Amino acid sequence: MSKSQLWDDVDDYFTTQLSPNDEALDAAVRDSEAAGLPEIAVTAPQGKFLQLLAQIQGARSILEIGTLGGYSTIWMARALPEDGRLISLEYNARHAEVATRNIARAGLERIAQVRVGPALESLPKLADENPAPFDLVFIDADKSNNPQYVEWALRLTRSGSLIVVDNVVRQGRVTDPDSADPDVVGTRTALELIARHPRLTGTALQTVGSKGHDGFALARVL
Repeated sequence: MSKSQLWDDVDDYFTTQLSPNDEALDAAVRDSEAAGLPEIAVTAPQGKFLQLLAQIQGARSILEIGTLGGYSTIWMARALPEDGRLISLEYNARHAEVATRNIARAGLERIAQVRVGPALESLPKLADENPAPFDLVFIDADKSNNPQYVEWALRLTRSGSLIVVDNVVRQGRVTDPDSADPDVVGTRTALELIARHPRLTGTALQTVGSKGHDGFALARVL
């Protein structure tokens, strides 16, 4: 058995035992695939992990940067109280349309809102609204802009808030200081920002699974 098959089997086992999908989540996956969205959403165990983080945090508000088909959005929105709010920023209008339908099917349209446009344009507009600080920020968009997203997350959070940055391993290429790949450069810069910023403490973990060799960074605002 290959390593990748073993990783898939373990993910399948964890999903069955600990984070089984339901109809709304299954439909979100089906509709995203049918619409031709890239198959890069979080896995069910990862979605459950984000949900548990939000619940442990006692989150009432979540900011997501990168919606795709709304799969991760549904997982996190389900952790919020009825008067909670989740704002998700999506660059691609087609992706946002699919996500909005998926969120509505899950009965979460009063909690979760998708805003369309480049995140670096949406974030200043969001800041202008002077929202209450977000308790959790999940960053899963274009990796080249990860440093800017972390900076904006700091502006829109409070002491004790959590920031999660997805896909930080880049199949191991994150270790290459000479890489010219914008995604690697952006990821390395974001990790260095977390390491040196006086208002952040964080770590990063490698993962293997149906998405291959990957990982995430987790930071807490001081």
